[in-house]
Amino acid sequence: MSDSRPEGDSAVAVETAPVLQTVGLTKHFEGLKAVEDVSISVAPGELHGVIGPNGAGKTTLFNLITGLYVPTRGDIRVDGQSIAGLEPYQITGKGLARTFQNIRLFAGLTVLDNVRTAFHRNVKYTTFESMLRVGRFPAEDRKLTEEALEFLDVFGLADRHSEFARNLPYGEQRRLEIARALAAQPKVLLLDEPAAGMNPSEVVRLTELIGFIRKRFNLTIVLIEHQMRVVMSLCERITVMDFGMVIAEGTPREIQNNPKVIEAYLGREVA
Repeated sequence: MSDSRPEGDSAVAVETAPVLQTVGLTKHFEGLKAVEDVSISVAPGELHGVIGPNGAGKTTLFNLITGLYVPTRGDIRVDGQSIAGLEPYQITGKGLARTFQNIRLFAGLTVLDNVRTAFHRNVKYTTFESMLRVGRFPAEDRKLTEEALEFLDVFGLADRHSEFARNLPYGEQRRLEIARALAAQPKVLLLDEPAAGMNPSEVVRLTELIGFIRKRFNLTIVLIEHQMRVVMSLCERITVMDFGMVIAEGTPREIQNNPKVIEAYLGREVA
């Protein structure tokens, strides 16, 4: 698996209508301004990075976009339609899926069943047919298993399909979480610090995987990540947050040379 950045740091054409957009997005917790007036536009097919120091509001932003938090004010739009205030399952139905900073797998289920759970929103059998294993259930269940195994094969996990998720090495658990998110067939995938806790060789494989799945599944990806090598090698555009606000946005080269960014984040982590 491999991926190559577009030559230079050219971004996706600005005239392209955004697939994901936040407008003045704000979230306060009893006076704490976790996210304040954040406006971001992500074009179809773009790999967009969100970076910033710990506590900058990045994960809160993802929680707002995916319906775990209700905005204090502002709007969130997918293909121009507002999704602010919808339930998480409704937002998944609009084409958004995510992973979490702390892996959230079904530890007591097999690798195969973790992926199968994400396919169930598209099944055509009824609860009654499922309980009695009659009607459309047998054929649909076989199809579900075949599709899940195909996903696992793409992620190099097919030979681990019968193992419990909790028994996988850390890097493979991360891959499984991404596979499960993609099984929901999203148009936008949000990755929250996927390289957290990985060793250098795992980070290299993850970077290759993200580039691969972007092309393989024709995805738009929004990536929160502290590892600057991952962000700078993958992303066309980067949004930088600090104290809940956007302090800069641009190409990787522009971000690397931005004095505000160097002071707030890159200077401490990279320079």
